[in-house]
Amino acid sequence: MEFRILGPVQIYDDGVDVSVVPTGAKQRALLGALVVRAGQVVPAERLVDELWAERPPARAANALQAHVARLRRLLPRPAPGSGEPHEWLVTRPLGYVLRLGRAPTDAQRFHRLVAEGRALAAADPGRAVEVLREGLALWRGPALEGCGRGIICSTEAALLEESRLVALETLYDACLRAGLAQEITGELEELTTAHPLRERFYELLMTALYRSGRQAEALGTYERVRRRLVHDLGIEPGPVLRSRMEAILHHGLPAPSPRPAPSPRPAAPGSTVRLLPAAEGRPGPGTGETVRPPGPLHDEIAWLRHRLERLAREQRDLADRLDRLTARDVAGL
Repeated sequence: MEFRILGPVQIYDDGVDVSVVPTGAKQRALLGALVVRAGQVVPAERLVDELWAERPPARAANALQAHVARLRRLLPRPAPGSGEPHEWLVTRPLGYVLRLGRAPTDAQRFHRLVAEGRALAAADPGRAVEVLREGLALWRGPALEGCGRGIICSTEAALLEESRLVALETLYDACLRAGLAQEITGELEELTTAHPLRERFYELLMTALYRSGRQAEALGTYERVRRRLVHDLGIEPGPVLRSRMEAILHHGLPAPSPRPAPSPRPAAPGSTVRLLPAAEGRPGPGTGETVRPPGPLHDEIAWLRHRLERLAREQRDLADRLDRLTARDVAGL
């Protein structure tokens, strides 16, 4: 048995490999709130607020009892000798309590795996990556999806989402420690798009690009987040992100830990494997040739060109704004 809230709320019965999903919105909100407060008595008044907010029915207590009765029928019967409580959902004088017994929640498993991965990150980053990805794979969608906007579920969903983002930051930091910079640039690009104001994702992306031999793109990423922060929040990037940009600009980032050579994998049936010549550098885009990575002078020129283009755009924007203001003043005379 497992109660799942990392996505649409459901009850998973491993014995028969069946997931029980409440069909109604009120049933989902009730189950979600009880799982979040598992082992605690949740007052009936709180549950009424969770299900109906500011518009409870005329006989809210009776309506709540009816939903509790329906939820009880959804809960599977514990197997004999399993050690699970004979009654999952118990009525108390002030409300209701969900007793999980030995049945975990997927959120508990997620937190345990993240803590384990964080503890492994310094000594064994490769193993940490595996453990963290295992924990993040438990997510099936937004936490408590479909449980409404009640205070209990919405607050827990926000906390779980923040925990997921922190776990992602820990994961990609471990990837960088393990020498997997090239493998994660695409994932980090998606994260910066999905969370454009979260500076830590940009910092990780800049590091991954730099260690992949793409210094100019790393510096361009800094300019991108800088423009976004100035435009949306009216602030410059924080000191951590600025220091990372300076380190990349002056080639001051430390090298990652040596990455162990992966064991060879057999090619899939019918596939062909093209081997590149053993030479220093990285493949050119769309070709099998090898090009030499740009040196410091090339990177400095690319960075200066990028800054000049940005300044030119800003100058044009200011000139256009001045023209519009001048035209408006003349029209008003």
